Amino acid sequence: MEAANHLPFIVASYAAAGAVVGGLIAWVVFDFRAQRRALADLEMRGAVRRSASTRPERTLEAAKEEA
Repeated sequence: MEAANHLPFIVASYAAAGAVVGGLIAWVVFDFRAQRRALADLEMRGAVRRSASTRPERTLEAAKEEA
């Protein structure tokens, strides 16, 4: 029954690892949303992306509306 002696440590370790992974996932989700808002704000102000092509293409929003 040595495994039972270590059970609280094992459970606490898994809980801590789960909390860290959950925190990282939440951080990425919130940062992604913030970056999208910042990008939308810049585009509304007229800033263009250097990677954007000069030829007109369907935007993601236009493609979603057509679907």
